[in-house]
Amino acid sequence: MKVRKAVIPVAGLGTRFLPATKAIPKEMLTIVDRPTIQYIVEEVVSSGVEQIIFITSEGKSAIENHFDYNFHLDSVLKEKNKTALGKELDEISNLIDIVSVRQKKPLGLGHAIWTARHVIGNEPFMVCLGDDLVLSDIPCAKQMLDLFHDVGESIVAVKRVPQDQTYQYGIVEGEANGRERTFKVSRMVEKPAPGTTDSDLAIIGRYILMPEIFDILSTTTPGHGGEIQLTDALLALSKAREMYAYEFRGIRYDAGDKFGYLQAILAYGIRHPELGEDLIAHIQVIAETIRYCWK
Repeated sequence: MKVRKAVIPVAGLGTRFLPATKAIPKEMLTIVDRPTIQYIVEEVVSSGVEQIIFITSEGKSAIENHFDYNFHLDSVLKEKNKTALGKELDEISNLIDIVSVRQKKPLGLGHAIWTARHVIGNEPFMVCLGDDLVLSDIPCAKQMLDLFHDVGESIVAVKRVPQDQTYQYGIVEGEANGRERTFKVSRMVEKPAPGTTDSDLAIIGRYILMPEIFDILSTTTPGHGGEIQLTDALLALSKAREMYAYEFRGIRYDAGDKFGYLQAILAYGIRHPELGEDLIAHIQVIAETIRYCWK
C-alpha cells in the first residue's frame, strides 16, 4: 500500500506574524530566497509523493499562484534573456500535481484535514503542516514513508523536548517496538499539565494517516474555541488500530513562530550554495561584536 497524496493545511490566518501577514499568507514568508511552503512541497516531492492537496481559505491565492505557470512573467524573462531564472520558475510550476480544497470555516486542524476526504478517498495519506520545516540529510517525509512501508499503519513524527516544555506540545507515550527510533503509541496528551506525563516525545507537523481518520473526525466533538482537534482524533485512531511514533533524524524549525523563523533563515542561509560562506563570516563578526560589547 503506497502513500501517494499529501495534505498541507495552509488556511490559518498567521496572526503571530501580524502585521506582515495581513496581506501575505504566512506560508509565503521567505526563508532566504524562497517561500516557506516551497521547502515543504520540495520535501514531499523528493520523498515520492505524487499529489498535494492544499487546504486553503480566503486570501491564500498567492500560494496557488506561486506553483502555477505565469505566462506574462515567463515572457518578460525571455525578453530579458534571463533563461536560468525562467527555467527555475518553470520547474516550480511543474513540481507536482496540486489540488486546492477550501476550508470554509476556521474550525481547527482536524476539520481542515477532514475537508480533504473526497480527494484522498480510501487510502493512506501524509499530512505536512505549512509552517513546520525539517532540515535533514534524508527528507523527514521520506524517513516516515520508509517506515510506513514496514509497518503499514499510521505514524506521527516526534522530537524530544525538555520536560519543562512538554506543556507546549501534543505528547506521545509509548514503548520502543524494536525498530530504531520507533515507538508503539499507547497514549496521547494534548499540552499536558506539568507532572502528568513522563514522556518527552512531542508531536511535530508530519503525519501518515490511515483513511479511517475521516470517519473519526466527522464524529469528534469540538474542543476549545469550537475547533475540531486532530490530537483527539489521533487518540481515537490509536485505540482502533496500531499507531507508531517516529523520532525523525533532523532539526525542526517552527517557521510560524518569530524566533523559530529567524532560526530557520540562519540554518538554511548557511547552507545556501551562493550565500553560505559570506553569511557564516558575517555571523562570526556579529558574535565577536557581541563578545566585545559584553566584556
